[in-house]
Amino acid sequence: MITLAVDCMGGDHGPRVTLAACRQFLDTHSDAHLLLVGQPESLKAFAHERATVVAASEVVGMDDPVEVALRRKKDSSMRVAIQQVKDGTAAAAVSAGNTGALMAIARYLLKTLDGIDRPAIATQMPNDKGRATTVLDLGANVDCSAEHLLQFAVMGAALVSVLQEDSSASVGLLNIGEEVIKGNEVIKKAGELLRAAAQSGDLNFQGNVEGNDIFKGTVDIVVCDGFVGNVALKASEGVAAMIVGGLKQEFKRNIFTKIAAIVAYPVLSALMKRMDYRRYNGAALLGLRGLVFKSHGSADALAFEQALNRAYDAARNNLLDRVRSRIAHAAPLLASSTAQPALATAAPLP
Repeated sequence: MITLAVDCMGGDHGPRVTLAACRQFLDTHSDAHLLLVGQPESLKAFAHERATVVAASEVVGMDDPVEVALRRKKDSSMRVAIQQVKDGTAAAAVSAGNTGALMAIARYLLKTLDGIDRPAIATQMPNDKGRATTVLDLGANVDCSAEHLLQFAVMGAALVSVLQEDSSASVGLLNIGEEVIKGNEVIKKAGELLRAAAQSGDLNFQGNVEGNDIFKGTVDIVVCDGFVGNVALKASEGVAAMIVGGLKQEFKRNIFTKIAAIVAYPVLSALMKRMDYRRYNGAALLGLRGLVFKSHGSADALAFEQALNRAYDAARNNLLDRVRSRIAHAAPLLASSTAQPALATAAPLP
């Protein structure tokens, strides 16, 4: 039985969305058990033989400063959910709450793995090959050293080995061009470290990639700092929403476009499904001594269910052990590059 702890109060919609997603998740996973964390009066209407309510008296608001969430709201649903992972009661925690607070609380309670200086946020973006490109970091670390980017690549490779069952997933370094001489000093040094990791057999590094390679599916994993990654994520979601929305409006325009829509419906339906960012919801907080997954704050029930699915898959396939194994194998390389002190953190996702 895979047990997940769910912060039912987090996000823009709270229990109205999280509970609906939890019910659907339980209906499709007979070997799962959920710990529904939140204010009991808000969760009392939910009844399921494989769900247990865990009381938490406080809620971390989407606009709460990290200091408030970490120091003052010690009985928040977010913190209590992560505590279940620390105590070993749950295999993973899922929250749609404040990203900065989630990262801070998770890092404080769970600590980072040996060999990792900073956790990173990783998620998948759809690509032209009908699969998904894993991108990290997506906002946990605004400024990164070359050594941090190497650590992200090692953790990303472990994540993809679980999500796509591919132990030799290819890695690219996001840059302004493919040439080795391009980029700032951090990117150039990161390229050197990643090439060394490829030579030692720790990574399948393919070199520099550009922004459009994320959506071409040129490589399985794209590594970047959190500032760039967060911008890429928001831009991709905005473009996808614009295209899908535009298609829907166009087909309502007149009788001819409606007929065209009927004829092309199978193709258009498949396209809109592939571009639906809700299907890729659920970002992993990698580098911690426990599994934590972040859902978009604005997620609906379908999207939040996807985040639960990702947490379930990660727990079932021992993602944490695979990350540890990858880090241990790359330990000599990671140890030879001492990471710089942290510069800044928490560029929150919605």
